[in-house]
This record gives sequence, structure tokens and C-alpha cells, in this order.
Amino acid sequence: MKKYIVSLLLINILLYGSFNQHAGAFGEIPAATLQAAVDSVYNSEITSVPRSPVVRVGIGSANFGTYVYSNITIYGTSDIQVYDNNKFLKFMPAYSNITVKRNFGTYEITFADGTKLTAQGPVRFTCNSGLLGIKDLKRAGKPALYHGAFELAKYNNDKFNLVNLIEVEDYLKGVVPNEMPVDFGLNALKAQTVAARNYVLSPRVKSSPNYDVVDSVASQVYYGANTEKPLATQAVEETEGVVALYNWDLILAQYSSTAGGYTEDFSLAFSDPNTKEFPSKEKPYLKAKADILTQKPLNNEDAAEEFYKSRPDSFDIRSPYYRWEKDWTGQELHDALQNTLVAQSATGFVKPAFNKGDKLGNLQALNVKRRGDSGKIVELEIVTDTQNYIVQKELVIRRLFVNKGKALPSANVVFECAQDDYGNIVSVKAYGGGYGHGVGLSQFGAGFMGSELKIPYEKILQHYYTGIVLGTKPVTLTQPNQNVTQNFYTTGKETNLVVDNYSSDTTLKCVINGKEVSLDIAGAIFSDKQSKIDISKYIDKGRNTITFIAPEGLPNGKHIKLYVELVKKDDFKYNW
Repeated sequence: MKKYIVSLLLINILLYGSFNQHAGAFGEIPAATLQAAVDSVYNSEITSVPRSPVVRVGIGSANFGTYVYSNITIYGTSDIQVYDNNKFLKFMPAYSNITVKRNFGTYEITFADGTKLTAQGPVRFTCNSGLLGIKDLKRAGKPALYHGAFELAKYNNDKFNLVNLIEVEDYLKGVVPNEMPVDFGLNALKAQTVAARNYVLSPRVKSSPNYDVVDSVASQVYYGANTEKPLATQAVEETEGVVALYNWDLILAQYSSTAGGYTEDFSLAFSDPNTKEFPSKEKPYLKAKADILTQKPLNNEDAAEEFYKSRPDSFDIRSPYYRWEKDWTGQELHDALQNTLVAQSATGFVKPAFNKGDKLGNLQALNVKRRGDSGKIVELEIVTDTQNYIVQKELVIRRLFVNKGKALPSANVVFECAQDDYGNIVSVKAYGGGYGHGVGLSQFGAGFMGSELKIPYEKILQHYYTGIVLGTKPVTLTQPNQNVTQNFYTTGKETNLVVDNYSSDTTLKCVINGKEVSLDIAGAIFSDKQSKIDISKYIDKGRNTITFIAPEGLPNGKHIKLYVELVKKDDFKYNW
């Protein structure tokens, strides 16, 4: 409880500044008294402060129909505090409805006791002893409840976004059981947790100026505190602070439901989010990889057909989407493409563009122009008697070939077309495998590896992400006496501090689990002399805390980069 209270108070500090400025935000307690109380907790249990970074999550409406609101009703499961930016406005008791409307650039707040106030915003809510909720909003059939704080952030003069400010570790407890079934087991849940932690700490695209990620499949499925599950929470706690790294950077930890037995290169599945270039630049840790070591690449028609018309051993074999088939008559496919080509042309990956009002003509052929090593179609030619269309990108292809109202599960697909005497398609059968983009971790694969094969989560991650290490998020010390605290969980035997020393200092002070330690970093001076320092003797099995303290005389413009390495590079291979 002490850790949780301190964490909530720290969110208030992040939101509202120092205690001395805003003592009223905590009722009648004098600022000095409150500061002393927090200092007492901090000094007696420094390992819990702070636990993890705060992330901004955009909260969507029912069915994620919108992230833009004109009014909303908020409540707390305990006493709730309301602020106009940094100014404390009012306390309200548990389950009191607080309705906020935005009109002509201001917020109109109506409290359950009849009080009405006007605020310039952003309007903020905290519930230090409970959870925050939104009236009539449900997630997974339950009232949507959230740790952390809420912020109503300006969208325009009449609209706002609802943002949940929450510590990353608490956020993950509301993500992991909604992204992966808990019956996949602890090892898979841990692998999923690390991937999800990476994703939120370094998203591919920032969702909005007002928030980092959203709570839907557009980022990661985050349903809040009311959907937490004990085993998933254990997975979060037993990987606390652990991220996947490649050359000092957090990897973009892509994952999908089912790879189909062979993952794909990032560059052949995604376009550049800024330039729209496709194929995009490669990411060396997101490489095509078969579950079976002897499997040859599937980048030609014969190999792809043989693979996706059969069921070889695979980590994904328990997935209901491991293999699938779809059928169309020629007319059904023509009608589907007549509708979907317009929307998908707007992506820029259909050439020439198919515009509203255009007529498709008679379908004559589906020619695969390029496949990735997984057999995924990344370029397809649709041939008609009036025009040929070149289509790129797996998601565009999936969304073109709608069958019974649904897009293809994946672009790992082989088409068989029957033609009439005039060369027109009269039927199409699709043989495919996998669900989703198939890049990075396969969730069903992780479940099989962890539960059936008893492979630990570290090895699961190193199978799906090539050449990674596991460690804490890299930090950079740039100011004299600057200190950074990290919490992490480990059960490994060897723990190293990895250092790049861009300064002339030869000693680094750390506090590791309450013990002050001086480490020799002379061998890490300049980036070509990166060093690993064994700190295993200071590390406990379980939760650890380390505080890095920059040298007092750190020269201006110099810095020290470092992270804690918990699992070394190892490209895991499983022999069937």
C-alpha cells in the first residue's frame, strides 16, 4: 500500500508541480507536513520510487468509435479530486458523477451536489485511494475502471480527448490479459509483457499530440484495471523493467496472433510511417524466420503452395488460423473488389488508383509478383479485360479480398483460379495460414513454446526477435550529480552493467539495492570502448533497484550511457 500511495502522489507531482505550490490539492494537510510524510516513505523504501514512467493513453468510446468527446461523466471508486490545470477545484465522494462539457473553448463542470464550475483546462481527475471510471463505458463486459489519473485535453473549441495518465507497469496489467489468453501460460505471458512494454515505450507512430497510444488494436488492447488477471499480473511483476534491446535501442516489438509457421521481414510488411516508402527500411531484429530450421524460404509459388496446403510441425500449430481456406465465385470476388479497391486506393498502394464510379471489368487473373520469405504476398497484379492493377502491402491485399464480410486473415495465401473459355475467372480458392501481419512474436507460437515445450520467456523472445539482448531501458547521464533510478526483476545468474563513457570520468557511483557502489568505468571511455561490468554480486533474485549517479565533475557536453544487461544475445534455435 505504501508503494501504491507514493506512486499516486508522484503522478500528482508530475501533473501539478511541487507540493508547496499546490498544497490545497490534498485538502487541509499543510504542504510541509505532506512533504515530510512522503519523504519518510521515500527514505524508508527508496526502491519503490518511482516505479516506472508515466504513459499517456487515449481512451476511446464504446466499441472505440471515437476518441473525441464533447461531454463525459466521470466518477471514482473512492474520493475523487478535480483540477483545472494546476488549480485544485473540488473533492467529491466515491461514485459521485462529475459531468464535463466543452463549449466555446471552456469546460463546464457539473458536480453531483449541484455545484457548477467553469474551467480553462486541461481538466484533470485523480482518485488516490481507488480507481477512475467513465459512466456507461464498459470493457470486456465490465465497467471500465483505470489506475492513474484522467486528463481532458483540448481537441478543439468544442471537443476534447480523454487521456489516462498511468505508470507503464500498471498499464501493462490492463494490456497483457487482453492481448493474450492467460491459459497460454506464464512463459508466454512474460514474453508478451516484454513485447508490450517495448511497444508502449517506443511506439512506431505517436497516436496524437495529446497521447502516446490508444486503448484499441490500433496500438494495444488496454481494457483497464477491471480486466486484470492474476497470472498476467504475475507476468508483469516478474519482468518488471525488462525490455528487448538491439544496439542500445529499444526494439519495435511487433507481434501478431499467428505467423503461420514462418515470420516475415518488417520491411516487406510495413511501409515507412512518414514517407510511405514500401518496402520500408529493414529492421535487423525483425527478420523472416521459420519455426522449422530446415524449412527453405517460401518466396516462390511452388514453395508457398506446398507449405500452405500442408500442416508441417510449427509453434503455431494450435492456432485455429494455422491453416485456412476461402472460396469465391468469380462474381463474388468481382463484387468484393469493386467495393474494396476504392477504399484501398486511398492508401496509395493500388496503382493505378481505382476511383469511385470506376468499373472493374471482367476478372481474368491474379498474378503474384513478389512474395516474402514467409510466402506472404507483398505485390499482386489483378488482371481485368480493361485494366491491370498493381497492389502492394500485405494489409492492403488482405483488405481487398473480403470473404463473407471479413478481410483475409493474412496475406500468407495461395490463389487457385478457374477460368471459362473466354479467360474470365469463374471461381477462386484461397489456401492460407496465419492471422495478422506475421512480423515478430507470434502469440500462438509463444503459447505453444512456453506451455507445451517449456521454453522460458527469454528464449521465446530471442526466437522471434533476432540478435536481441534483454535489459533495462538505456539511460544517458548528462548533468553533474544527475541520478536515474530503475527497477527491474531478474532470476538470472549473471547481470552486467553496459557502459559507453563519453566523458573523462573513470568512476561511476551507483546505489544497488540500498548499497552504495563505486564502479570503474575507465575502460568504457569513448563509444568504441563499450564495457560490460559484472554487477552480479550486488543483484538479488527477484526485484532490484539501481540508481545511477552522474559524476560531480561531469564536463559540459559530455555524457555517460548505460543499461543493465539481464540476458545476453542468443539467437535461439529449437531442434524439432
